[in-house]
Order: sequence, then structure tokens, then C-alpha cells
Amino acid sequence: MQNFVTRFVKDESGATAIEYGLIAALISVGIITAAGALGNNIANKFNDVSTKVGAA
Repeated sequence: MQNFVTRFVKDESGATAIEYGLIAALISVGIITAAGALGNNIANKFNDVSTKVGAA
């Protein structure tokens, strides 16, 4: 039983998986935020072009 507890305490594979999961989640949030901002900028640019073409 003591051997099992010792192996369990020394096992860090679960912690590593959680860390990789957190890193992936943070990267995903950054990509989603950047894509949203880029999408808004592109939409604004198309609206500007549309307004200028409509006025011409």
C-alpha cells in the first residue's frame, strides 16, 4: 500500500495534462479574440467601401 501511495504522489502526468490543457485554452481565447477584432475591422472596411461606392 505504501508503494502505491508513493507512486501516486510522484506521478505528475495528470498535472502535465492539465497544464497543456490550460495553455491550449489560453491560446484558443487569444485566437478567438484576434479573429473577432479582425472580423470587425474587415466589416468596417467593407462598409466604408460600400458607402463610398454608393455616394459616387
